[in-house]
Amino acid sequence: MSPRSPEQYEEIRGEKKSLIMQVALEEFAEKGFHATTINSISKRAGISKGLLYNYFKGKDDLLSEIVLKYIYEIYDYFDVNRDGHLSEDEFEFFIRKMALILKEKRDFWRLMIQVLLQNEVREQFFSSVTRNANEDGPQDSHKNDFLISRIMKIFSDYFERKNDRREPGYDPELELNMFILTMKGFAFSYIFTDRDDLRFEKCLNNIIDLYK
Repeated sequence: MSPRSPEQYEEIRGEKKSLIMQVALEEFAEKGFHATTINSISKRAGISKGLLYNYFKGKDDLLSEIVLKYIYEIYDYFDVNRDGHLSEDEFEFFIRKMALILKEKRDFWRLMIQVLLQNEVREQFFSSVTRNANEDGPQDSHKNDFLISRIMKIFSDYFERKNDRREPGYDPELELNMFILTMKGFAFSYIFTDRDDLRFEKCLNNIIDLYK
């Protein structure tokens, strides 16, 4: 048998890392973040604790990596030309891609939401939204914080620009908050209940028409 190439080793490492992250997410969702142990994660993944620590520093690092992975997946479809300006077409494109991700990875998002609804996780994660959105770039330990705050800043600017086209009394901050609440309700409703594709598409089109 010929020795493995560096590419093969990297592929194996990537598969092992993905397995650990999936198992950790399931453990966090079922047992709670604090109640989950590195030992239970490694046992469920069928690996030693020592090997797990070769990939992750601990539970906090694992959770951060899980969140970061999917924030980046979402970010790929947001402000795709990276000019910091969200056009109406880019807005619609992003919302439709978000909806597609919900459909294609419904089981994952069920687990992810169960984790994010835990008080200790939610406070740690969503506090990042209040961080400064104008950093020069994401540092390794705060990449998720930077991306979330950047997305929020661009969305905020998008609704602020609607001032010129709205009736007097338009409140861009309120509109942004209503949009976020609407998207949360849409996501929760689809992920945790059985909805047919036709109703899903109608709701999605209504959201786009309302906020675009």
